[in-house]
Formats: sequence, structure tokens, C-alpha cells
Amino acid sequence: MSGERDLARLLAGLSPSLDPVRYRFVFAGRSPDEALRAQALMSLHEAEGWTLVLPAELVGEGASQAGPPQVGPAMARLTLQVHSSLEAVGLTAAVAGALAEEGISANVVAGYFHDHLFVADADGERALAVLQALSRRARG
Repeated sequence: MSGERDLARLLAGLSPSLDPVRYRFVFAGRSPDEALRAQALMSLHEAEGWTLVLPAELVGEGASQAGPPQVGPAMARLTLQVHSSLEAVGLTAAVAGALAEEGISANVVAGYFHDHLFVADADGERALAVLQALSRRARG
């Protein structure tokens, strides 16, 4: 399956969902703890070291295990349920633009099947409503 490329169909079929789990972006350094890395939703190796996206409960206030040195704020994850092609043009811009119009910052990650957006925890429900409205407008 290659996924949808047509922007109008992508927007009409967004079907965004809000994950009940909250996440934190964590800079884990050059040699992250393998047990922690195994629990990551995703990881990315940058020149400076590893960034892990972890359930907030693992690294948040009062967590039972010591967290890595640099922990970002709690974030909500929205998943666009439409199967977008990795070669689709304009989806990220349209979604980020709609959120930006409402003053919502988003970090977008593309998986093979779906796009995932991380927004401030407090903006999760509002971001969901913005994306649902964007999809309704695209459906006419």
C-alpha cells in the first residue's frame, strides 16, 4: 500500500484521534539507557544524541525511575487516521497551518501509515476540534 496522495481526499479523511497517553520528548544523550529506549514510542538519533518520545509517566514528576537529563513538557498526541503516502504534498502544511491559525504549536512526525502531531497537553482537545473542523470543511 502506498497511501493517499491527493490533498483534498487526505483532508476530507483526516479522522484525527487523541491518544489518552501523554508523552514527553526527552534528550537521552549519546548512550540512552536501553530499558528506557525500549519503552519509547519513537526515537531519533541526531548529531547531539538520542531523542526519545516516552510516556510522560516514565519521566514526569514523581516517576519511580530517574529520567534522562533533559525532559520536555507533557504533550498530547493526535494521530491522523487517514493513510497518507510518504510522498503526499501539502498535508503537513495544511494541518500545521490550521493549528497555527489557532495559536497551537505542533511537532509533526510521519510514520509509514499515519502522521502524528504532538501538541502541548493543554491544547490536545482544542487541536482535535481544529482538525475535525478542517476535515469537515474539506468534505464540503
